[in-house]
Amino acid sequence: MIETLSLRVPGQGLHSITERVASVVAASGLAQGLCHLFIMHTSASLLIQENYDDSAKVDLEAWLNRLVPENDPLYTHTLEGPDDMPAHIKAALTASSLTIPFDGGQLCLGSWQGVYLWEHRHGSQQRQLVVAVAAL
Repeated sequence: MIETLSLRVPGQGLHSITERVASVVAASGLAQGLCHLFIMHTSASLLIQENYDDSAKVDLEAWLNRLVPENDPLYTHTLEGPDDMPAHIKAALTASSLTIPFDGGQLCLGSWQGVYLWEHRHGSQQRQLVVAVAAL
């Protein structure tokens, strides 16, 4: 089963998509298998990260922004603004896909794990996420 989710995010940062992904797995009717996620963009990524303490998300975003700053004079791809090339670099350094096993119709995530869309652009974006669910 493959479903494409359309996700509106308000801008840069980690946005939880755990419930949306879990609902696709549940709707599949499968008890065990793999859930594969693929984001169809080059300026956003996917991440499994702590979902208990929001300061972890804040710290990750601050660290990545320090690692890949805007307005670097080396960038030539600046047509869409100062966050454009940094967004592509951030996406290249992170993940465009994830695979998560599921059992009993539920994602096999740890106690404090969540699935996140990591938006690397400042403005609100409409993102497409392909979710493929398959039995083992």
